[in-house]
Formats: sequence, C-alpha cells, structure tokens
Amino acid sequence: MFNPKSAFSGFSVDDLAKAQAFYGQTLGLTVEDNGMGLTLQLPGSAGGVYIYPKPNHQPATFTILNFQVADIEEAVDALIAAGVTFERYNTPDGPQTDAKGIARGGPGRGPNIAWFKDPAGNFLSVIELDR
Repeated sequence: MFNPKSAFSGFSVDDLAKAQAFYGQTLGLTVEDNGMGLTLQLPGSAGGVYIYPKPNHQPATFTILNFQVADIEEAVDALIAAGVTFERYNTPDGPQTDAKGIARGGPGRGPNIAWFKDPAGNFLSVIELDR
C-alpha cells in the first residue's frame, strides 16, 4: 500500500542566486538554502516548495505558483513598484488583459488574475478569488 509521510512540490531554475533574490527580496517570501537548492515557504501553508538548479532548465509553459490576494489592484501595483513586469494577453481565443496586465474576471470568465515570470522564465500569478 502507498503510504507517504509527506509531499511537496518543486520546480527548476537556471540560477539559484537570482531565484533566491527574486522570491526573497522582490516577492518578500521566506527562502532558505537547503544545501541542494532552495525551500520556498508559501503563505498560509505549513509545507514548502523545492526550487532546484537545472543547467538545461526550460521554463514552465504553465502557471507554477498562484498567489491568492485580497485586492489584485493593490498586489499588482506593489509588484510593479518592486520591478515585476506583468504579461499582456490580448488574443481572441485567450485571456484579455488590461494596461496593468490584469485579466478581469466575472461570470463565465473566472477570477481576476495577472501573470508574471520569475527570473528563470517560469509563470506565476496573483489571483483574486474572493472580493
């Protein structure tokens, strides 16, 4: 019988120092060097995410972390002030973002969400699930 004692998620980056600075300083999260990579502590979670170096890293083409926020405008403004650039999408079959990079939700469109990338090119988002 499968009986794990815990579980965690992980993703690769091409430069641990840049990842540590981005997640720790730019995003203000707790990041610890674990000797083999980094452990990123997620808000509201007892567990961490393992960030590991990979010389031939290929950025994820999907969102690897979603940060739930109470006010997306405030979160986006704070991240822009910290130097984060948000993705812009305006394709007929995909999300439509405004000038700040926020895809406005609503009935049939989902929640308000804005995507950005870490220094390794992995996709992250801020998402407003409740208003």
